[in-house]
Amino acid sequence: MRAVLQRVRDASVTVEGKVSGAIGSGLLVYLGIGSKDDDAVALALLEKIANLRIFEDTEGKMNLSLLDTGGEMLVVSQFTLYADTRKGRRPSYDDAAPPAEARELYGRFVDIARDKGITVATGTFQATMDVTYTNEGPVTIILDTEKQS
Repeated sequence: MRAVLQRVRDASVTVEGKVSGAIGSGLLVYLGIGSKDDDAVALALLEKIANLRIFEDTEGKMNLSLLDTGGEMLVVSQFTLYADTRKGRRPSYDDAAPPAEARELYGRFVDIARDKGITVATGTFQATMDVTYTNEGPVTIILDTEKQS
């Protein structure tokens, strides 16, 4: 799995003119699901995201996690995180999970986050979405489970 995290003051996603999901302070998570990903990978990534200390404490140091702050999470599916641009000019998405498998694992990722007590909003899977947010910091972090140890 690959994720791009953005620490936000607020974020929302709109589909066909209607807000699909919105949050206040927390994380906007663009989530890409690979063809080799499974529940164990989803759980490990969610643990990393929920406990990553990227929110400021009272001294202004990034020392608090999403769980520490009670922040919210907006999860937006994004298969394009698996774009392979090494050949030619058209990206290949061969390493992305097929849509049916990705939808299922995306749903489980969201469920796991909610089970941890995180307030989660979502985009609409396989829809064209407009995402609006205020990046706080700015803080943007890229996670790739294939590169984590």
